[in-house]
Amino acid sequence: MLTSQQLVTLKADIEADPAFTGLPQNSDSAFLIATSYNMIAVPDFIVWKTSVSVDEIMRNGMDWARVDNLSVGKARIWEWLGKLGTFDASKPNIRAGIDAAWVGTAADLAVRAAVYVHCKRQAKRIEKLYATGTGSDASPGTMVYQGNINYLDVMQAMGW
Repeated sequence: MLTSQQLVTLKADIEADPAFTGLPQNSDSAFLIATSYNMIAVPDFIVWKTSVSVDEIMRNGMDWARVDNLSVGKARIWEWLGKLGTFDASKPNIRAGIDAAWVGTAADLAVRAAVYVHCKRQAKRIEKLYATGTGSDASPGTMVYQGNINYLDVMQAMGW
């Protein structure tokens, strides 16, 4: 559900896009516009995932041998992150934990990079509209709104 301010922002963004100029004010146009906003943003805008499965990380690209090389403190941080099952990578304290666990040697930094691959994704156009931050791979944005919109959201924003 979009807030009233988000609806105002959406309307302004729709009106600023020449691709939507001249469309009839009806549900078919609203559906077309909503579909456009639910697609991956162009150019790419990278965001932190709000739900990252530890299982996904551990099964895909994790160098298990590196865990044995962690100090006790670093290993405890990684263990506690793992106990979460899923974590919100958009939270600075979660990323600080990852950074604190996987620091030091080139091999440990490679594990950190492999972990972060699973912590980011491309935003949809609607998510990018409300996101904060740079949106680059090196500095992902943070989502304020996550998910899709539907034609009713567009009709409400446009006042149709």
